Amino acid sequence: MIRPQLHEPLQTEFTCVLFDMDGTLVDSAKGVTESAATALDMVGAEVPDPETLLTFVGPPMIESFRSLPGMTEERAQLALKHYRKAYADSGAKQAQLFHGVTEVLNQLGHRLPLAIATSKVEDQALRVAEFLGIDQHFVDICGASDANGRATKRDVIEESLQRLRTKEVNVDSPVMVGDRIYDVQGAAAFGIPTVFAQWGYGTQEEQAGAAAVACQPHDLIQLLSSDKATQQSVGQ
Repeated sequence: MIRPQLHEPLQTEFTCVLFDMDGTLVDSAKGVTESAATALDMVGAEVPDPETLLTFVGPPMIESFRSLPGMTEERAQLALKHYRKAYADSGAKQAQLFHGVTEVLNQLGHRLPLAIATSKVEDQALRVAEFLGIDQHFVDICGASDANGRATKRDVIEESLQRLRTKEVNVDSPVMVGDRIYDVQGAAAFGIPTVFAQWGYGTQEEQAGAAAVACQPHDLIQLLSSDKATQQSVGQ
């Protein structure tokens, strides 16, 4: 089932697809939340309840740490270092693909260039993609980078588009697929529509501004590659 967010049908002559990672391709909640809890404990901060920790999945982790009561910038940065170590040591190995993602990548990859644009640190994103066996589906995998000043989702999308241009991918009409408001807003900064992944970790309120909502991964095949089928489904 595909639910439209706009009055007009989602235009489907896309030239490439940018995928978020956590909550869109990968169910990483267990590894992310456990690593975040470990990091907060290491810096002597109060560990939030599981529901709050779940909101940490997707956005830049430093922003989630900064949002906690009594968290100073120095303490947040230290927690981030502990988080990255914990995630690299064990959290990443707990990641698994959402059901249906492999089929989606197989089918869409034959029709459109695919890329990953994630708030996850890039080296971690590469390791997770390789670990799950999906790296070969993507022209590029772009993530956050302290060294290169990529911290926000907007930064990551901007870099991803530049890399795709360098690789001679047509970025005249890209589309973003993601599960958080950061994906929607980051893509909108470049005039890119977002298909909201309802199976991820975002709330219903975060869907506002998305061009369409896909309820399950398989919906993306129809939504992003078949004009006629999409026009018939959108609005039902």
